[in-house]
Amino acid sequence: MSYFIGLDVGTSGAKALLINEKGEVISSATNEYQMLTPKPNWTEQNPEEWWEASKKSIQSVASKVKKNEIKGIGLTGQMHGLVTLDENMHIVRPCIMWNDQRTVKECDEITAKIGFDKLIKITGNQVLTGFTAPKILWIKNNEPENYKKIRKILLPKDYIRFRLTGELATDVSDASGTSLLNVPERKWSDEILTGLEISKEWMPQLYESSEISGRVKKELCEELNLPGDLLVVAGGGDQAAGGVGTGTVKEGITSLVLGTSGVVFAHSNKPRIEANGKVHSFCHAVPDAWHVMGVTLSAAGSLQWYRNTFHKGVEYSELTKTAEDIQPGSEGLFFLPYLSGERTPYADANAKGTFIGATVRHNSAHFTRAVLEGVAYSLRDCFELNEKLGVKTEQVRISGGGAKNNMWIQILSDLLNKEIVTLSSTEGASYGAAILAAVASGEFNSVNEACNSMIKIKSTTTPNKENINIYEDFYNIYKNLYGTLKSTFVNISGTVEKYSN
Repeated sequence: MSYFIGLDVGTSGAKALLINEKGEVISSATNEYQMLTPKPNWTEQNPEEWWEASKKSIQSVASKVKKNEIKGIGLTGQMHGLVTLDENMHIVRPCIMWNDQRTVKECDEITAKIGFDKLIKITGNQVLTGFTAPKILWIKNNEPENYKKIRKILLPKDYIRFRLTGELATDVSDASGTSLLNVPERKWSDEILTGLEISKEWMPQLYESSEISGRVKKELCEELNLPGDLLVVAGGGDQAAGGVGTGTVKEGITSLVLGTSGVVFAHSNKPRIEANGKVHSFCHAVPDAWHVMGVTLSAAGSLQWYRNTFHKGVEYSELTKTAEDIQPGSEGLFFLPYLSGERTPYADANAKGTFIGATVRHNSAHFTRAVLEGVAYSLRDCFELNEKLGVKTEQVRISGGGAKNNMWIQILSDLLNKEIVTLSSTEGASYGAAILAAVASGEFNSVNEACNSMIKIKSTTTPNKENINIYEDFYNIYKNLYGTLKSTFVNISGTVEKYSN
């Protein structure tokens, strides 16, 4: 029997997953680490803590089988984080993370220097505060002594690769979130690097996600219960690896992650770029493929907020059961799930969570159903953008905590008019990283072949024909609400700031 390890260097911990050649999960281990918040809106982590946690997690799962049966390690993890190394390959400063918000000025600086249209054409995306390039400029503008020390730049999972193998490398899917990659051409952009005065020598070597990027150092193999010369695959950013983990590796399949945030992830055989950057366009973890991705910031997080605020202590299943008898459309009660602002299709930090359309007929069950439907409407916004880009969806593969709710899945199926399936494995990015390791080892000839063999469909939900037209009418109302309320959201933010301490 052959076994493969997927390592996910996540925001809260390093998770190692061990699977066999059939795709069955054998063991899982997670070791946590801290997130530092030295100032408001700043988030940082110590990469050495990732390394210690990663070693423990790998050791744990590797001990479950004979070491010579382990054939490879695949890497994935949080995207966009900036790890800086000096001439001795020592860490210059703590990693600035994906959810850090300090770089607003640097985003404006990059857009001014390169130009919005050119950035979209080359990188496929707007420059956002979470991305890597503005973090580099922030260090230049605010910590010049640290900037002078920089000799190499790595993403979070790639620091673990460096510690495992000694290689300075990344993959094209993770590099897509740096604002420094030419996404259509899958290479570092000389034009952007030159325009921002960032040395190309700082950038790690690029690989496709299923390529071998190095081998585990001999002295580490004994410590980690691994066979000598074990291959380490390039891997992918967490979303791209998650796409592999759900089998979203061919056109017609879209992954929907209904977690705290909602992610709509679709495979594409060619780069598809939205002119205004409303959806992310990145390289996929499948060779010579791309993906488009939309994000609803508060998806299952909206239901969690609603439950904790108005129905504290009530089980989610009990709460949503009360809404089963409410008619689709909640009798005109709408919920806009902009509790944390919004990402897709409105990149608007001022957007607010909103209930609208309430009458004396509405009761608690209506409000509950409205929350479920509001999130579904927002996710449909992402699907609509994909359709306009020419991305067709024949089947939706759903995962995340919200996917445990059958009623929510049925609402989504009716509203999207799509077949929605759940899968036997719900491990996400770490599972995809392990699949990539299986491909790199030669167990399978391609990522598609591996996914077809390893990933199994668990259940299928089809649209209720009676509800399709009902939801079409209510969605047409929903999609006009943001535009009507946009200026009000700005006024609310300004007034709150005026009177805040």
